[in-house]
Amino acid sequence: MGRLFTVGLISVWYSSNIGVIILNKYLLSNYGFRYPIFLTLCHMLACSLLSYASITWLKIVPLQTIRSGQQLLKISALGLIFCSSIVAGNVSLKYLPVSFNQAIGATTPFFTAVFAYLMTLKKEGFLTYAALVPVVSGVVVASGGEPSFHLFGFIMCVGATAARALKTVLQGILLSSEGEKLHSMNLLMYMAPVAVAFLLPTALIMEKDVVGITIALAKDDKRFLFYLLFNASLSYLVNLTNFLVTKHTSALTLQVLGNAKGAVAVVLSILIFRNPVSFTGMLGYSVTVTGVILYNEAKKRSK
Repeated sequence: MGRLFTVGLISVWYSSNIGVIILNKYLLSNYGFRYPIFLTLCHMLACSLLSYASITWLKIVPLQTIRSGQQLLKISALGLIFCSSIVAGNVSLKYLPVSFNQAIGATTPFFTAVFAYLMTLKKEGFLTYAALVPVVSGVVVASGGEPSFHLFGFIMCVGATAARALKTVLQGILLSSEGEKLHSMNLLMYMAPVAVAFLLPTALIMEKDVVGITIALAKDDKRFLFYLLFNASLSYLVNLTNFLVTKHTSALTLQVLGNAKGAVAVVLSILIFRNPVSFTGMLGYSVTVTGVILYNEAKKRSK
């Protein structure tokens, strides 16, 4: 039963991860709801409400309180970087196919290594840095062979990837002391409202009439409201299952599954959206994924 539960948990994690990416793409590009900031706001609202319910009512993890104003400032900084990465990622999906988006996203280890060195002077072994060469070169190859390449979308996707890496490094620095260390689910519960406070005025100013347009779309097509609510709930489920899979397996298992998840997302997006893919593009993505696998293996051996 324990093994069956773990397999089921991994299946839900896979489905929610891939589902939220594909549904984001469908809403922002194919459905025509071109409001990535408001969509991110819906995600953060869901994370705020469902995180609170999971911790205070369902007792998934013990509730931790914020201990100081300084800690709150640190969490707020992380929250802004967190929501910026999601907004940039959603904006990129308006212009890029999911397959290319995932190829760029796979370069997260490169940015993590760069920020870790710049901010903590932490050095990795030669093999670890060597593995980053195919990670980056694969995206260069994929960019040259991508039929749907869009410069602005590419810049936003790279920015989203870099912001995710920066958030990971900063989280390790800012909340590493025993007095300030927060569980990942508690951290999400406190970061999400910060993101909501930032995104609400931003969406109202930059995406004019988005509330009225959303209400009108919901009246005209009942499925739209379902898509929006389901999409927002999936965004929280990604974070919840991410924690649960790590708890019931290991961080290394999550890394391996994450590598495979990107490949599955690419295949499904091509089948669903029928976006053109060149041999050069697939070759570049394959090189990047191989580099990520080698990077994780080098990191594991260096420990």
